[in-house]
Amino acid sequence: MDTLPRPEVILTHESDLDGFVSGLLLQRLARKIFNADIRLESYHYNNWKLRELREKSGWVCDFSFEARLDKPDWLLIDHHATEIQPKSAHFIHDVTKSAGTLCYELCKEHGLGSPQLDRLIHLNNVADLFLEDDPDFVIANDFANLVKTYQFWNLHALIEGQLERLLDHPLLEVMAVKRRIEDPLGYAWSKANVAEISPTVGYVDTVVGNNNLIVHQLLEKKATAYPVLLTLFRKANNTVVASLRSRNGEALKIAEKLQGGGHANACGATLPRSVKSIPDAVEYLRRVLAPAPQKDPPLNSLEALFEGMEIKS
Repeated sequence: MDTLPRPEVILTHESDLDGFVSGLLLQRLARKIFNADIRLESYHYNNWKLRELREKSGWVCDFSFEARLDKPDWLLIDHHATEIQPKSAHFIHDVTKSAGTLCYELCKEHGLGSPQLDRLIHLNNVADLFLEDDPDFVIANDFANLVKTYQFWNLHALIEGQLERLLDHPLLEVMAVKRRIEDPLGYAWSKANVAEISPTVGYVDTVVGNNNLIVHQLLEKKATAYPVLLTLFRKANNTVVASLRSRNGEALKIAEKLQGGGHANACGATLPRSVKSIPDAVEYLRRVLAPAPQKDPPLNSLEALFEGMEIKS
């Protein structure tokens, strides 16, 4: 593409491996092109929507294109579906590739490719697009689970920002053991503990195992009656995050009701700060997604309303 604008900041999605890989790749690319260390910031969907774009220029990856991003000297690299066409911003978009893959293609144009990164980007692509038929699907999900388990900035500190260090990292052994032992136990337990949020959304309680894979199996095997399955996770700061999955595109509509976003079948949302526990989250979701129907006022209430009113002819 044409010359890239020099960014004041690089903004990426905090919740998954794709945002992690994308953000670090763009930092590396900016360092190569501009010989500068550009600040990297990460956000969950809800906080991203509240983040003001005060900078004159920036690079954004793994977030859906929005009208507020359509500004000169801004670059967006993403793979989520959008109906907005940019008029001023630079936009690299392909729904068939992960954001990490799109960022890596830019990196390779500037001589930043390597066999190690080739492998890592492939695994990220398989995990983020949930390519079940790929022979690396299982190991790719082990990599994706690293960010889910250890969190974005903790993992960033462990590898000192060097993506290649993820390959053959000792923590992958932990992910493999968890997968072999915890996932079957977690699937059996979660299958027996699905609660209704609404007629179309089921809450899957989880105790052990990879939540994404457990929910994937429940949907694949049609083990519940709900087309959308939801799991909940409480972070250390008491923020509760909802993760939604489906097979026919229903999940994203639910996430958007919760001010979240993502892919059609894999998305999420951060719940309001007033929701501080999982039980609170379940009740909140039921109020939002399955509100009680409004009852008609009783007849005597109507009589009281008109009582004493003067009727003019």
